[in-house]
Amino acid sequence: MDAATRPPRTTHGPCAYTETPDEPAARPVPLPPDPRRTPSRGTVRVTLATNHGPIGLTLDRAAAPCTVQSFLHLVGKRFYDRTSCHRLTAYPTLSVLQCGDPSGTGEGGPGYRYRDELPTDLPPAPTDPTGERRVYARGVLAMANAGPDTNGSQFFLVYANSALRPNYTIFGEVDAAGLATLDRIAAGGVAPTAEDPAPVDGAPALPVTIRKAVRAHHHHH
Repeated sequence: MDAATRPPRTTHGPCAYTETPDEPAARPVPLPPDPRRTPSRGTVRVTLATNHGPIGLTLDRAAAPCTVQSFLHLVGKRFYDRTSCHRLTAYPTLSVLQCGDPSGTGEGGPGYRYRDELPTDLPPAPTDPTGERRVYARGVLAMANAGPDTNGSQFFLVYANSALRPNYTIFGEVDAAGLATLDRIAAGGVAPTAEDPAPVDGAPALPVTIRKAVRAHHHHH
């Protein structure tokens, strides 16, 4: 059978990473490893070396083991190297930089998807009278998605407390130096367009490139 007719491949471990034939990878990458026991303890440091300075991330395996495993796989395969952060938002209730799509369009991903690992303990957003939204606090690292269980490679970095439904997997946090870098990017604002001279959602006015994403290996002091 050819690829068009066979069912999408799924890994056999607990994370069940599943091919998305309708959304092929923006840059070729294999499915992540999916061992019978997903590592679910401890933290891992990753640095995004950007053209505005480093953004250090601490990934939390306990919070989102399948997400961390996938993210580290993509880092190791250099999926994120030489990619742009295509979206900056500057709403009072949504202040994020979104990255992780090698096509730079917001449509691209790794050619696979996997399930949500949603936070259950976030405080209610004080700005939301319905009580549905939660605080995604400054410094949070979370997965972008296109609906339930559609995680791929895109992620967002929260630079000011944001109010979101708790539908986005949180898998780590940004360090202080990374927040300083994010603040510089956010201060540049969103790039104006002919249709919208003062946008609050769109490409960052200061283009952002992840030159390299690097996993830090343990240093013993």
